[in-house]
Formats: sequence, structure tokens, C-alpha cells
Amino acid sequence: MNKQIFLPGLRKQLKQLIEFTNVSGLNVLVIGASSVEIAEKFSTKTGKEVEMIVEDYDSLINSKIELSKDSKVHIKLMNFELTDYSDSQFDLIYAQASISTSRRNKIVKEIKRILKSEGLFSLGEIVNLQENAPPFVENIYSGSDLKPLFIDELETYYSTRDFQIVLKENFSATLHDYYSSNLEQLRKTIDELSDREKSYYKKLLNRLSHDSKAYLNQGADKFIGFEAMVLKKK
Repeated sequence: MNKQIFLPGLRKQLKQLIEFTNVSGLNVLVIGASSVEIAEKFSTKTGKEVEMIVEDYDSLINSKIELSKDSKVHIKLMNFELTDYSDSQFDLIYAQASISTSRRNKIVKEIKRILKSEGLFSLGEIVNLQENAPPFVENIYSGSDLKPLFIDELETYYSTRDFQIVLKENFSATLHDYYSSNLEQLRKTIDELSDREKSYYKKLLNRLSHDSKAYLNQGADKFIGFEAMVLKKK
């Protein structure tokens, strides 16, 4: 049975890419936490080992725990904007809800460096559905170091950086299920934590709860969206 992809976009972005191209034999890099299921799917589809990078130690440990037995996914701790990979190393780079940050420009520059000419970049971005977001939505963004682009600017942003937009779909409708699952998982996690762990993770738990409730109950869904694209490096 397939595991759930617990990211904005759920399984839609991966499905979009797999249906578009034959990934067999490709060298693949997956960027971002909570992406083990995605990386292992690529390992199966490509028949090769797959690289995956995360930026913090907790994500590294949690991701390694999730690996299946005899997994061919190699998870490493790296700064997304300054990796250890060689120029033009990858045929395909996949990032789902992991680069919509204030460091986007530098991360995209690094992705271009390590992606082969004519290589594919499967991208899922949190986007603004309206040009001006209210303060409570901006607070959600700042709490997670998100800096979303306005949805109508996304295609221009990447085309001016020498990417050809091959495929584009709006998966904003997945966010309701994502945030609902977020709350459900949060309740289960809190029940399983010790008092000491609850104290240690208090800030994170409160932020996750606040963001989910804001989307589901306070109208943030009118402003927060999710767009997925398949890009080709020129």
C-alpha cells in the first residue's frame, strides 16, 4: 500500500511528473523533508540510487527512520543553496513545497548549477492567490520562513531564469485535506508525547495548529494556494 505524502499537493505533484515522463535510468535528487516516500518511489521507477537532502538534523533523523529496509535512497544534511554536488550531476530534481522561502533565488541558482542541460525540474510552490495577503496570512508565512510568489508571477519567475515551462497545474484544492490531516496527526502526536517533549516542541506544535486552523476556519484558503510545474533547463 502506498504511504501518504504528507506535503502540500499530496500525491498530485508526483503523479503529474510520472505521467508526463519516463524516469527510468535518470539520476534524481529530491529536495526537502517529509519526502522519503517520494524518493523511494523514484528509486523504484528509475532502478537507481536516489539522493535526498534536508536542512536540519531532526529532519535527517526522522527521514532515516522512515526508510524502508534495503532502501536505495541516500539522505544527506545539506544547505539547499550550497550543496556538495557536481555541476550538471542530475537529470531530474524534485522539490515539493520546499523552496518557497526567502532564499528561493539562491536555491534556484544552485538547482540550475547541478541540473543537466535539458534536465527536468519538478517544482511545487506555495503561492499567493491574491496580490496582497492580510496580516494574519503574512504571519503564517513568516512563521515558516515562506515567501510565496503571486500565482500569476510564478511562470515568469522561472522562464526569466532560463527554464522552459513544460507543464503547469493548480493543486490548491489539496490544501484542505493537507491541513485537515495536519490537525489530525497533531492531535495523535500530542497524545503520544511526554510532558518534557511537549514543552520542547511547544512552539512548533502551536504554530502547526495555528496555521492549520487559520486555513480551515479563518479564511486563509482564499489567499494560500499550491501550484506545481514541470520545468526544463534550457
